[in-house]
Amino acid sequence: MKLRNIFSVITGMLMAACLTGCDGEKDINIIEGDLPIKTSTLYMVGDATPNGWSIDNPTPFTATEEDPLVFTWEGSLYAGEMKLCLVTGSYDAPFIRPENNGEEISKTNINNQKFAMWAGAPDNKWRVAEAGKYRLTFDLRNWTISTTYLGENDAPEIEPIGAENLYIVGDATPNGWNIDSPTQLEKKSDYVFTYEGPLTQGDFKACMTTGSWDVQFVRPEADGCKISKSGVESSDFVYTTGPDNKWRVEDAGNYRITFHLDTWTVEAEYISDIEISKDPIETETLFMIGDATPGGWSMDDATELTKDPANKYIFTWTGTLVPGNMKACLQPDGTFSCPFLRPSTGGVEISSAGVAASDFVYTTNPDDQWKITEGGIYRITFDLEHWTIKAEKLD
Repeated sequence: MKLRNIFSVITGMLMAACLTGCDGEKDINIIEGDLPIKTSTLYMVGDATPNGWSIDNPTPFTATEEDPLVFTWEGSLYAGEMKLCLVTGSYDAPFIRPENNGEEISKTNINNQKFAMWAGAPDNKWRVAEAGKYRLTFDLRNWTISTTYLGENDAPEIEPIGAENLYIVGDATPNGWNIDSPTQLEKKSDYVFTYEGPLTQGDFKACMTTGSWDVQFVRPEADGCKISKSGVESSDFVYTTGPDNKWRVEDAGNYRITFHLDTWTVEAEYISDIEISKDPIETETLFMIGDATPGGWSMDDATELTKDPANKYIFTWTGTLVPGNMKACLQPDGTFSCPFLRPSTGGVEISSAGVAASDFVYTTNPDDQWKITEGGIYRITFDLEHWTIKAEKLD
């Protein structure tokens, strides 16, 4: 429900109570329309905005002199999403949103389009369809948004970036999406950093600090810029909070990735195939997770398998699986960035016929999962010595 509707209901109730005490001397006046949103601050967040999704440092608007409840902002927007808030520091506060999710901001100007405001779901956001310079006007008195397209964004000004450290983070990297412990590059000189090692199929971007997503990242100019055995599709990168562009590794392998922070360029050299070790996996515990399992995707409720007392590499579980996906981990760490037991290719089916392919891999990415196509009672057996899985449907 929109906040304005709540305010109108409360106001109407108070007026009704007051008029009842006046012996009906006056007719009841029903207030229709929107009550003004009274605030002295207004901000926007999103990967389409200059400061990205940082709720602690969102992009501020300025109140106009003509009307303190009309706010404007002028600057560069990027392809992506955005919404507005009145205060910083919390995603639990009410947000100003489009009435319909995905309403576009583009070169076609918007004139006094209605918006809404609420906290929680659904998380409606505007979608900036075309990057460029814009003037945005939010009228909090009348609950409307207006936009004016002002032209193309300026080309980024390339100045050498001084950094002590550089990291890559993403499901293509050895440490996955763990921002607290991303994969560190070797500093070769003041502005040159190199990573040499395995990359799997997936995405990544680069950062200079750990522990926060609300910082500037080194990204390709266009999302999905390919890295393959042929090298990198485009050598130029940008250094920005948004949009959330990432490189996409198409060919898994060992690579040498070199970032030049003085010229804002990146090089990618394919070195060799990745050799997968098949040594026995040592562990005391094994858990399944996924919407096909009893505990769903909750790390706290992960489904534990039982170790065979006669063979420490054999783990089994018997119970009900529903149609959906699953994978397995040695110990739930709560971050989903730990390595998982996965099928060798995505979507390997488990059904009354068993498992379509018995071999598995143990890796952080790509995020391949088994797909249960028939619900029922199953006995699942993992052999951690021979890296195989067996599935028997019992009902």
